[in-house]
Amino acid sequence: MEEAIFQRVELLLGDNTTRSLAAKRVIIFGVGGVGSWCAESLVRSGIRKLTIVDSDCVSVTNINRQLMATTESVGRVKVEVLKERLTSINPTAEITARHEFFTAETASRFSLEDYDYIIDAIDSLKDKALLILMATAASRSAGNGGGPKLFSSMGAALKLDPTRIKIAEFWKVTGDPLARALRNRFKRDKEFPKRKFQCVYSDELLQNKKPIDPDDRGNGTVAHVTAIFGFMLAGLVVQDCAASANPICQDG
Repeated sequence: MEEAIFQRVELLLGDNTTRSLAAKRVIIFGVGGVGSWCAESLVRSGIRKLTIVDSDCVSVTNINRQLMATTESVGRVKVEVLKERLTSINPTAEITARHEFFTAETASRFSLEDYDYIIDAIDSLKDKALLILMATAASRSAGNGGGPKLFSSMGAALKLDPTRIKIAEFWKVTGDPLARALRNRFKRDKEFPKRKFQCVYSDELLQNKKPIDPDDRGNGTVAHVTAIFGFMLAGLVVQDCAASANPICQDG
């Protein structure tokens, strides 16, 4: 069945890339409006070894934009619901669900050097900054060489126009308050990412039309924007893997 599932992927990407995708190890931090769609796209593209990390349970306010959030999943652990969906897509996929925070206190529990790709879809500024610093400093475990590739999502809230979603190296991201806050934090602390990394972002910045609920405190979001952010992160993984598997191939 797995061969049939990925027949169309293999037609486009070829044997080398398909085999490479199946062997890669990916970890996603944060499986909300961005990370959940990234996970889905990765598994549908042939990633078999995926770790998903999130400490939250599904809430009713997640339903408008998060893949696994439905009226039936409210109250359940996000990573467990998402794992069920991902394994229903590919039953042979090795999905590891970690129901926990990534923070300064828990960071040592994650062996980032064991992964080929690290996806940052964290909302918290301090935790996001820490992950970026650790991921760009990580060296691949023995025998794999180099370091894991980091791809990071900037802010996906308060956006509506999908045509303004872009990809750029972190220091070249413009018009995004989260990227600006991260850069200011790195400069203040005099601690900087060790390697360059690509980000998905939008330079659009709208305002909420209604006051923020004090019990939720989240900004307005729509599914088509958060999903595109997630799909673009997954696309970066697939494109990088294809380029590595077929280094001499050119378009056409």
